[in-house]
Amino acid sequence: MRIGNGWDVHRLVAGRTLIVGGVTIPSEKGEAGHSDGDVLTHAIIDALLGAVAQGDIGSHFPDTDPEFKDADSLTLLARVMQEDLRTYQIINIDTTVILQRPKLREYVAAIRESLSHVLHVEVSCISVKAKTAEGILGELGSGDAIVAQAAVLISEKSC
Repeated sequence: MRIGNGWDVHRLVAGRTLIVGGVTIPSEKGEAGHSDGDVLTHAIIDALLGAVAQGDIGSHFPDTDPEFKDADSLTLLARVMQEDLRTYQIINIDTTVILQRPKLREYVAAIRESLSHVLHVEVSCISVKAKTAEGILGELGSGDAIVAQAAVLISEKSC
């Protein structure tokens, strides 16, 4: 068994789409980023790469590489699963998304379903918790940033 954790943060800006776990969330602001900015998927990628001691998202998909400009983060996650975790299976993933607005509660089921397809695990193995910053913590509390955390437990595939 191996454990990994990941964390990501993005500023929220007008003119971008808000994507969380591969799900488009209606919002006036979206994540600023080189790729699509999907903060939850980025945190999961970092957790998975950390669990297998293979660096982080930036070392695999650098923001200086034009190939990854506006890239779909679920595609990047699929690539990590195929290239770096092919001999491992996911036991479970626990995540937290911190976003002042919009509220994510009604999207949690769709986010879990989206991730389960790419990760090839049952929805019941993926936890997504949605929190706010209670109006504090600077840009996060003012609704100008989003944070995600992820913890994963994996094991080597048997036979």
